[in-house]
Amino acid sequence: MPLLHIDNLHLAMRSFDGEAHVLNGVELKVDKGEIWGLAGETGCGKSVTGLSVSRLLGTPPARYLQGRILFDGQDVLTMDERAMRRLRGRAISMIFQDPSTNLNPVLRVGEQIADVAFEIGRHAPEVLGLGPQTGLAERRRAAKQLGVDMLERVGIPDAARRAHDYPHQFSGGMRQRVLIAMALVGQPRLLIADEPTTALDVTLQAQILRLLSDLVKRSDTAVLMITHNLGVVAQICSHVAVMYAGHVVESGRTREVLRSPQHPYTRALLAALPRPGVPRGQLANLPGRVPDLIRPPPGCRFAPRCARATSACTVATPASVAVSDQHLVACIHLDEVPP
Repeated sequence: MPLLHIDNLHLAMRSFDGEAHVLNGVELKVDKGEIWGLAGETGCGKSVTGLSVSRLLGTPPARYLQGRILFDGQDVLTMDERAMRRLRGRAISMIFQDPSTNLNPVLRVGEQIADVAFEIGRHAPEVLGLGPQTGLAERRRAAKQLGVDMLERVGIPDAARRAHDYPHQFSGGMRQRVLIAMALVGQPRLLIADEPTTALDVTLQAQILRLLSDLVKRSDTAVLMITHNLGVVAQICSHVAVMYAGHVVESGRTREVLRSPQHPYTRALLAALPRPGVPRGQLANLPGRVPDLIRPPPGCRFAPRCARATSACTVATPASVAVSDQHLVACIHLDEVPP
């Protein structure tokens, strides 16, 4: 049984213009020790999928129409809020995209990490290295020390002193490390990383990716990496799922999917990557844009942008077909894929 199984998930989101069908039958299985990349253009439902796993979307405006999100065999969509609060941070943790908006500017960095550790320690005192009968003051001291230890673990120099600094006194890369420290403080079994390297230079990006990779090797944690950067996917992810307009169109082992892409959308994304020797202005591009999800096209949502689309593509959403052991593709024209 996989650690995380997103099973035929459908999600609608209310807006002033109508109800958008944001997720359209998402299927994904993530096991311990795997790093899954969730890739695709902006607006394809990647972040909404990650937020759904942690149940961080408000309902309303979100409405789950169908499907399940099974974490260790339990459907998180049926849990009450009290049970979810115990799950978040401890078993499932999330690194949010923008550290400048997800850190409190008026609280010291060490306090923010300690607050997370203290809250988790209420239900799981072993995280703080304490027993269940430990007093409040001792738990608070242990949480502060754990905050410093986590800063050291993510590579913040002179962590004991820097724990007393405010977020504005850290660089962008260091603030991102603070968010990672907060996400790891509960020793989660599943880590959801939403664009953790966005807006970082390539050196810092490599350091963050190395940190996440080391985490998986040390603790067998599962990671769901949300990104639009296929270079990041190729560098760190063991598996990849390509999303388009709320639907997983291709998934499998990273090496196989990137070396032998079968879905026209995956092929178009790879063709658009910059390569040495391509003259300026001649980089391949994908015409059109992600469809309006309030009024999505019938059948395959990629059909309006697909060069191989036929009238049969508009009949129904294509089911995923196994082209190898773990390689799944949702397309009815697989026999026409060029070698």
